Amino acid sequence: MQTLPDDGEPFDAIIIGGGFYGVTLALALRKRFGRVLLIERENALLKRASFANQARVHNGYHYPRSILTALRSRQNYRRFCDDFPTAIDNSFTQLYAIARRLSKVNAQQYERFCRRIGARITPAPKDLRGLFDDDLIEAVFIAEESVFDAQVIARSLTESLEHERVPISVSTHVDRIDMGSPNLLRIRNVSSGEESKLQARKVFNCTYSSTNKLLAVSNTPLMPLRHELAELALVQVPDHLKNIGITIMDGPFFSMMPFPPAGLHSFSHVRYTPHLTWTESGYAQTATPPDRTTNFTHMLRDAVRYVPSLAGTRYVQSLWETKTMLPNSEHDDSRPAVIQRVRDADVWSIVGAKIDGIYDALESIEAQLDPVSAPKSA
Repeated sequence: MQTLPDDGEPFDAIIIGGGFYGVTLALALRKRFGRVLLIERENALLKRASFANQARVHNGYHYPRSILTALRSRQNYRRFCDDFPTAIDNSFTQLYAIARRLSKVNAQQYERFCRRIGARITPAPKDLRGLFDDDLIEAVFIAEESVFDAQVIARSLTESLEHERVPISVSTHVDRIDMGSPNLLRIRNVSSGEESKLQARKVFNCTYSSTNKLLAVSNTPLMPLRHELAELALVQVPDHLKNIGITIMDGPFFSMMPFPPAGLHSFSHVRYTPHLTWTESGYAQTATPPDRTTNFTHMLRDAVRYVPSLAGTRYVQSLWETKTMLPNSEHDDSRPAVIQRVRDADVWSIVGAKIDGIYDALESIEAQLDPVSAPKSA
């Protein structure tokens, strides 16, 4: 734990959670407030869900059942790429394929959807179309999407925090928030177990899958969230697929994307990536930890039906993380950034399902903050 300022004065804002949302929010709040603190449970930033994900920068193509999510993805895509240019990889060919059966959208509907949101697609040429089983795939399109290197983003954001003089307390767990004016945070060093307290006028809970755990111990109403224990397989694909990403729409299918910087591909499957689904009350009743035996064999067996040459794919390892979303997202495929605020104590909880959703969250928070705030110190 870093040595923190201890002059008896409360922090203007404390952000709990050093993932992408928490760090970006800390930098935004530093423009408003003089005393901002970032707290992270791990020993470094962006080590959990911000790293253990598909690393896709969404450009709208993935959401034909949620026009709002698709449009917001389109608007945020360029901004995210511009903010982190050294972390972006768009050197591969991204293919979106439409399945003939079990898909919630056909090729004609998908083309109409892309035109509606202004997302460019072109029919794949014969050599790329030939990768797919024609009996199972109706159409294949080339799309414009990117992936990001989370480690590059982590270094960039850490440098920005240092430049803006935002103190970071890593290896620090927040046991509870005693809400008041100011709020009292009871914290504990993860390694030594040493306990201490911090005060803050505003608290921002950016702990993603642990959001409701912190709210529960702080005697605050929970957010309506659903969780999945998700497996992301990292694999080596055959040489002719190394510069290709594939997503099959829109149903119980698979997706593979380059995963920088390891030279591997991520591999996920709608049916086999989730190993366990729960809400807080349901998970509390689970007597044994969930099984973390990989489902990759099942993923690949199904994927090879659609792309036969994937048969030479070699499994390397799996990344495991809890994926958190709104219950309705399972039905309408929406991925909003959700904010809950306890106004009396000025405690905010922010949950985002997509990394670029941070821009929507920042706009909403900015609109709700008091118009006159403490000036940023020199």
